[in-house]
Amino acid sequence: MKKRKMLGAVVCAGSIVAGFSGPAWAGTTGQGAVFVQTDEPGGNRVIAYDGHLHQVGAYTTGGKGGVLGGAVADHLGSQGSLTLDRARHLLYAVNAGSNTVTVFRVRGARLTRMQVIGSGGEFPVSVTVHGDDVYVLNARDGGSIQGFRRFGAILVRVPSWHRGLGLDPRAIPEFTHSPGQVAFTPDGRQLIVTTKANTSSIDVFGIGHDGSPSAKPVHNVENDAVPFAVDFDRTGHLVVAEAGFNAVTTYALNRRGKATELDTEATGGTGTCWVVSANGTFYVSNSGNAALTAVQTGRHGSLTTVGTTATAPGPIDAATSTDGRVLYVQTGGQGTVDRFLIRADGSLTAAGSVTVPGGLGGEGIAAE
Repeated sequence: MKKRKMLGAVVCAGSIVAGFSGPAWAGTTGQGAVFVQTDEPGGNRVIAYDGHLHQVGAYTTGGKGGVLGGAVADHLGSQGSLTLDRARHLLYAVNAGSNTVTVFRVRGARLTRMQVIGSGGEFPVSVTVHGDDVYVLNARDGGSIQGFRRFGAILVRVPSWHRGLGLDPRAIPEFTHSPGQVAFTPDGRQLIVTTKANTSSIDVFGIGHDGSPSAKPVHNVENDAVPFAVDFDRTGHLVVAEAGFNAVTTYALNRRGKATELDTEATGGTGTCWVVSANGTFYVSNSGNAALTAVQTGRHGSLTTVGTTATAPGPIDAATSTDGRVLYVQTGGQGTVDRFLIRADGSLTAAGSVTVPGGLGGEGIAAE
């Protein structure tokens, strides 16, 4: 296990160019769709593109975006504010300024708004789905999670599936002291919440057979780590982007919710806050120095850096195509989306960019 140290201030706001080799995936067609949330305070929208980033449509959510205090590149300070349920062809968008969540039905790159429902808290920033259960993370008023049951394309709030996180609502800056993400484990038996600098904890709720969360989470405190965003490797290990150390760290989770650190790898960047995976490689956004770090996990959670790639200023949330051949990176500094082809060895090749209307500082991206 590598020794970690604090590397300056947390900078999730907003060049290093890779020397990658190896052939790109053959036959990449750009089929599919990419959805980008603008998070505009005057009226939130989702802009839809095809796989080559040609705009197909723009859809109002029926709610308003919001801006956390101190936020620059990412107004929500989160990962997963726009969440696609590929199996059921549904898209969930948070409306932080309206305390609501919008449900869209997805047909290719076309969206139909089905519902706008209260988030069960203040300032929703992240959504996660497992089967018919949907959970929303609310950032303000000490933070909370709220669970919903899905019936067709409609969500029904379950009042007893609400849990407060007990965070300090007065901690500043708000951007780094609000919770960062809610995520189901792959088996759906646990629910993960990152608290960032507000206790610097990975909270784990148990999920019952009926979808209900445990009364209290297990607090896995990682002093000064500032856990921000999460993903999972192929063996179910938790992979966390840690802004405090500008590092990626893997953890083993047991059934009781205890997280045990396995390995950690410094990204060499600043503002290491977001992480997404494709084909066993994890791409970590370093917002402070406009770069992606690619890391791969071994059988027992070991980490190896495989390259770094430059992006437009302020890379934040990212998404991959269903076939794992294309990576789309939202860049809040200029309000763009950068497109990369993913090579067989996990390295990246730049393949275009688009400016998102109203996308400056927006957060939330999903892809088919």
